Amino acid sequence: MYREWAPDSRVAGRVACVWSNEATVTTTVTTTVTTTGTTPQLVVPDGCVDLIWGPGGAQVAGPDTGPKTVWMSPGDRYLGIRFRPGAAGGVFGVPLDSLRDLRVPLSELEPLRELSELAPFTGGPPEPVTDAVQRVLAVRMRTTSEPDPAASAIAEALLAGRSVREVAWDLGLGERQLLRRSLRAFGYGPKTLQRVVRFQRALRLARRGIAAAEVAVASGYADQAHMANEVRRLAGIPLGRLVGQSGDGY
Repeated sequence: MYREWAPDSRVAGRVACVWSNEATVTTTVTTTVTTTGTTPQLVVPDGCVDLIWGPGGAQVAGPDTGPKTVWMSPGDRYLGIRFRPGAAGGVFGVPLDSLRDLRVPLSELEPLRELSELAPFTGGPPEPVTDAVQRVLAVRMRTTSEPDPAASAIAEALLAGRSVREVAWDLGLGERQLLRRSLRAFGYGPKTLQRVVRFQRALRLARRGIAAAEVAVASGYADQAHMANEVRRLAGIPLGRLVGQSGDGY
């Protein structure tokens, strides 16, 4: 079961939420055998970066550009801290685009190795673990570079349907400058960022029960077919199936 809650006030400006996900026991009965199996959890691009503790240890989930499936066995639990898009700054100690589409053990990132040791995966209540992590993150945030102050404006302009050239012009940047700043802030370039934020808006609207044709127009797609193709590229499944899934990935 997936649930999330608000982050500590010390990190709330840069952290979207704290979350946990625990796999429940699912049993399949046939005429000859009863089996208890794993559950697939689909993770789709959202422009975020997560710190995650789970059965395999502590890791950073970098910004995704396509779907990933996590197989959870009964009783598996994941704890996570999700950074807002463009809000990581220098917390990870490496260029954000070097984490793109990767799951990197915290032990391999020197600045965050302390978190791996501080919060090993346990089966106890999640709040004490995540509270301790947020205290360390608050210190790390104060001692590393701030997020790009233009990050929010970049994402909002792209979501509004502005072209890369128009966004660069609005911000007084060249297109190459915009590309470099987008890579640093989000982990991918402005064109990919636009696809991701548009996809996430479509998903939010569809989950409210809005008709697909209206979702396509409101999200900035050329038409419903364009939206369907983009959703399949980013999520691997049609929008209707994606909306019907419970949870939020891990």
